[in-house]
Amino acid sequence: MKISIVIPVFNEAGVIETTHAKIAAVINSLPHEFSLTYVDDGSSDGTETSLKQLAAQDGRVHILSLSRNFGHQAALTAGLDHAEGDAIISMDGDGQHPAEMLPEMIRLLEQGYDIVQAQRMEAGQAFSFKKATSDAFYQLINRISGTRVQPGAADFRAMSRQAVDALKAMPEYHRFLRGMVAWVGYRSVILPYPEARRSAGKSKYSLGKMLRLAADAIFSFSLMPLYIGLSVGGLFLILAVTQIIYVLVIFITRPADVYIAPGWSSLMAILLIASGIIMILLGFIGVYVGYIFQQVKGRPVYLLKNQKHNS
Repeated sequence: MKISIVIPVFNEAGVIETTHAKIAAVINSLPHEFSLTYVDDGSSDGTETSLKQLAAQDGRVHILSLSRNFGHQAALTAGLDHAEGDAIISMDGDGQHPAEMLPEMIRLLEQGYDIVQAQRMEAGQAFSFKKATSDAFYQLINRISGTRVQPGAADFRAMSRQAVDALKAMPEYHRFLRGMVAWVGYRSVILPYPEARRSAGKSKYSLGKMLRLAADAIFSFSLMPLYIGLSVGGLFLILAVTQIIYVLVIFITRPADVYIAPGWSSLMAILLIASGIIMILLGFIGVYVGYIFQQVKGRPVYLLKNQKHNS
């Protein structure tokens, strides 16, 4: 079986060498044909030089360089688009995805699974802001979308050619690959793993990038934000009807000029009714725009600066 390993990297000079050495030590003992595609996501340090050195030392290494930093999901997409193996394994270049898991992932693919999804083992981990926000995000996305995303699932997975081709047929601009992989619905299995420490350096996933990824996930897999707008519009109408009933009761049972300021009732009724109608109409328009937005995403996800292959 020909297996392609896709590794997106961004500013990982001094780290990627260690990661490659660990991967090479594992795959050298396996009876398969391997290729390793490193996707340089617009790195500004010495990552490009490090990758060229790896390519010179290991003929299995291929390099894809993006024209700028498009983000982890776009870089991973570029690697998947150019991977030519019968099976494709994606993993990060920071050393946190243990190469020792590769033989087990391949064994599960050979058993007939199309997707082998690695899942971080988080039980017993100390409380942290990142863990708390991650748990809250997965609870939210699984509640509001029709696609269940496995909590703790990372972009460390093995996929058959059929599964990768299915992903390539989904030309979404705002990509959340964990959700897209779950959406395709092919036969899959979860493979827990203990997450290792970074080989060196710092995580490139800042709070801002995590929030953008969460937004891509929510808006790509759920129309719930638009339905919230509809609900708020309905609430305004209910308040308008309640206010009108209140004014009518005052007019019937009590002296209106004592309990109600002149002009207040008509002003409030107009404001509430108009606000409610506008929000409902915007909500309906938003639902249609949301469907169009999910379907029509014509810009390229990434652009290649150059593409270098070893012979």
